[in-house]
Amino acid sequence: MPSKGPLQSVQVFRRKKTATAMAHCKRGNGLIKVNGRPLKMIEPRTLQYKLLEPVLLLGKERFAGVDIRVRVKGGGHVDQIYAIRQSISKALVAYYQKYVDEASKKEIKDILIQYDRTLLVADPCCCESKKFGGPGARARYQKSYR
Repeated sequence: MPSKGPLQSVQVFRRKKTATAMAHCKRGNGLIKVNGRPLKMIEPRTLQYKLLEPVLLLGKERFAGVDIRVRVKGGGHVDQIYAIRQSISKALVAYYQKYVDEASKKEIKDILIQYDRTLLVADPCCCESKKFGGPGARARYQKSYR
């Protein structure tokens, strides 16, 4: 199989709470897979449109020249969905910056940020850790005088 020039690929990873998504973006023909499955097969169905947001916003023609493969682990369903959509967006921006041109990268970035900033910027919120003297992070055990 003859190669078509140098391999053009970028690797991006994003986190949401404890879910980590690693995206590999390379030259291809518009394939987007998450853990080896197409986006249309991702469960839960109600959150599927959250995953499709970058594709719907930017249009299929921007994704036509690239293949994106995402591996995700850890966290819950919602955390994984948000980590995946963020890694897809970041991978496309990084690919356009490195291999296409700066103007189209800026255009993509502006569209994504105008719609939803969390598509590119990570949300650092995390669960507060439990402390001694109580059942949770802030709640204390009930005090008894007798």
